[in-house]
Amino acid sequence: MPDDEIPPQNRNRTLSPTATVDTPAKSPDPQDSRAPQTVQTMQTTPSTSPWLLRLVAIGLVLAALNLRPAITSLGSLLEEVQDGLHMSGSVAGVLTSVPPLCFAVFGVMAPRLARRFGPGAIVCVGMIAITAGLAIRPLVGGTAGFLAASALALMGIAVSNVLMPVIVKRWFPDRVGSMTGLYSMALALGTSLAAAVTVPMTSALGGSWRAGLGMWAVLAAAAILPWIPLVRERRDAPGRPAAHHRDAPELRITRSRTAWGLACFFGLQATAAYITMGWMPQIFRDAGVSAGTAGVLLAVTMAMGVPLAFVIPRVAARMRNQGPIVVVLGVCGLTGYAGLYLAPAGGAWAWALLLGISNCAFPLALTMIGMRSRSGAGVVRLSAFAQSTGYLISIPGPLLVGVLHQHSGGWGLPIALMAGLMVPQMAAGVLAGRDRTIEDEA
Repeated sequence: MPDDEIPPQNRNRTLSPTATVDTPAKSPDPQDSRAPQTVQTMQTTPSTSPWLLRLVAIGLVLAALNLRPAITSLGSLLEEVQDGLHMSGSVAGVLTSVPPLCFAVFGVMAPRLARRFGPGAIVCVGMIAITAGLAIRPLVGGTAGFLAASALALMGIAVSNVLMPVIVKRWFPDRVGSMTGLYSMALALGTSLAAAVTVPMTSALGGSWRAGLGMWAVLAAAAILPWIPLVRERRDAPGRPAAHHRDAPELRITRSRTAWGLACFFGLQATAAYITMGWMPQIFRDAGVSAGTAGVLLAVTMAMGVPLAFVIPRVAARMRNQGPIVVVLGVCGLTGYAGLYLAPAGGAWAWALLLGISNCAFPLALTMIGMRSRSGAGVVRLSAFAQSTGYLISIPGPLLVGVLHQHSGGWGLPIALMAGLMVPQMAAGVLAGRDRTIEDEA
């Protein structure tokens, strides 16, 4: 990997397959006696054979493909699900808030589970949970059962969400930007694919929304296979400190402004993403766009993340400060919301493209998680903290959109809310994008 792609804090490390190395660390403030004087690099994977690395890469891609279809496929058929299960608009808003709630609750468990069983085993179990939840969800007859099956699938997504950056840092420490880009691109591809084909596939399967949602269990089942050989690789648990790892027990992540900035940035971009995935097709349909076209517009929004999710992490990894990228993405989002408010049908394709660019704050946030810590243990804690806290922040957003829409009878107030949240998202992202690590601040 070219040297300019390696984050500055990683350039002085010496990596070997089996050893850890103490490297002098430069404190950002020589007067600060609390700054760590040494950094223990993570112990890399016990087996670095090419086939095993390729298997991990394949597993990352297949897992990432399954981290959003459970959500975007539902967004495309939300009206049919509401009618079939006799949901009110407020209950549907609760349904769109379930993903971030599950991600917050179950994501915080991922580091502890990974330390005990190994991340490969946890991701494998996560893929099994996604498969089971997606297969069971269409079979239930009531709202409570539908929510429970959805929660099972989302539990698997939650733990995998947290462990994706950790596995990249653990197995590919010198390719954080490119590997984050690879699985982010796969995640965006799975998101857009589910949005684009769910409605036409539902029609091809007889018009039943149950068949249209249940078919995604097949893709999830395929993602289980690459992780089975990694179940016994317990030594690669990213949360397990290497011998004599002196600084990990002293790390207090809640003392880091960068960690809080990253958590807020992650939470606000997640709010925008889940509102978009849950409600944007309905906004277009209420503006006179057909159901099939509305699904394609959501697919276009999600598809923008396919190329950009690969490019943005690589560009971000070369920059010392990621704030300018945050601002550009935020301006695109504000422009898209303005267009959605003024001419939702007339400029639908343009607004879908702009909001798709704005949604690429997600791979940027994942990249910054990998860059804002010097050690594997730090990445575990930062990933769990930023994602769990961030998803807690994002919970009210989709619910508020449903309530505002039901009580106002239109989309003006919900869109104003979305645009208003973009401003603090940009501020938090600029804070998180500064060239420093959590070890410097904690």
